[in-house]
Amino acid sequence: MADETPDTPGPEDRKSDRETGQGGGPNRRDDRRGGAPRGGGYRGGERRQDRDGRRRDGASGEGRNWRGSEGRPRDDRGPRRDDDRRGGGYRGSDDRGPRRDDDRRAGGYRGHAARGGADRPYREDDTRVYRPRPDRKPEPEIPEHIEAGQLDRAARRELLTLSKENADGVARHLVASAECLAAEDLDGALAHAENASRRAGRVAVVREVLGFVYYRRAEWAEALREFRTARRLSGSNHLLPHIADVERGLGRPDRAIELSQEPAAQSLSAADRVELAIVVSGARRDLGQHEAGVQILRELVRASPPQRSWSPRLYYAYAESLLGVDDEAGAREWFARTVDIDRDGVTNAPDRLSELDGIDIVDYGEDEESGTDEADAHEADADAPDADAPDADEADVDGVAGPGTGPVGETDR
Repeated sequence: MADETPDTPGPEDRKSDRETGQGGGPNRRDDRRGGAPRGGGYRGGERRQDRDGRRRDGASGEGRNWRGSEGRPRDDRGPRRDDDRRGGGYRGSDDRGPRRDDDRRAGGYRGHAARGGADRPYREDDTRVYRPRPDRKPEPEIPEHIEAGQLDRAARRELLTLSKENADGVARHLVASAECLAAEDLDGALAHAENASRRAGRVAVVREVLGFVYYRRAEWAEALREFRTARRLSGSNHLLPHIADVERGLGRPDRAIELSQEPAAQSLSAADRVELAIVVSGARRDLGQHEAGVQILRELVRASPPQRSWSPRLYYAYAESLLGVDDEAGAREWFARTVDIDRDGVTNAPDRLSELDGIDIVDYGEDEESGTDEADAHEADADAPDADAPDADEADVDGVAGPGTGPVGETDR
């Protein structure tokens, strides 16, 4: 009787098992292609096909673990949908339903009718007014004697960002605007300043000149807009007194006082601080605080000798503040001092002094035979300030110069 011993697989049998996919132990190479996926990689033998659609050899072995847990092949998933989006590729547009002609997702120009409103009936109650764009104003003629080099050197430096031709044109318009202001031709000054602004609207000095033209015309809202723009473009606070004075012109004296209390006011030059103080004094009078208006200027007047550039304006404003507290004698004194030092006529002190004296001044025009003889010339030289006097810009008013103003005579409206 032959011994019944279990067949022990030999090396050849184990090799055959590996090739056929049969055998006791798990086939690690087949595990990578069948069974539950371990995450990532290739997971099924049934999808591993040649380009002609046939499976590779060995993909149909019965011992492979590519079948599901219920024993059915993985591709037994029911019929495939033709419109299955997981298939990828171009599916055409028929499966999306009919396409709208005015579908906004299509992009491109659709015309006015596609946007709607083309067939909208006319409404009689439509109150909208359609105005044509105004024509650009013609460029004002510049007098032949005006040259670009007449503009202040600092202002010329600001025009270096422009082309040379444009910079020269803007410079000439600015000079022409200044000449018109001096001649009281406010319309001509505005025409030149607006033309310069259209050609160089991003240059601070141009917007500043336009602001001063509006200021002289008492167009406060426009002046405020231009001053603020110039201040933003330049980063300088030297226009702060004028901005505060414009706030007074707009009927906002409280706002003028607030501006004088900004930290920027402390960085102003001595002249600008005096100007700001005159504005605030007028704002106090606007609020009925006449005593406060006098106190703001009293120490400044005492600290400012007649040769200072701001003294005529300061003396004038102080005289006006004294009238607010019914000090007519004191007001007359300071109006008279203003007349003595105001050789450029920046104030109307002579008119105010005549009003206090009860004198009516009638201007019959310039006398044709009037002139300045040698005696008058010597008298004028004798009254002229000493050439060795300290420069006005070097005056020290620290400790007494408070918040300041715009033009005197115009600020005391």
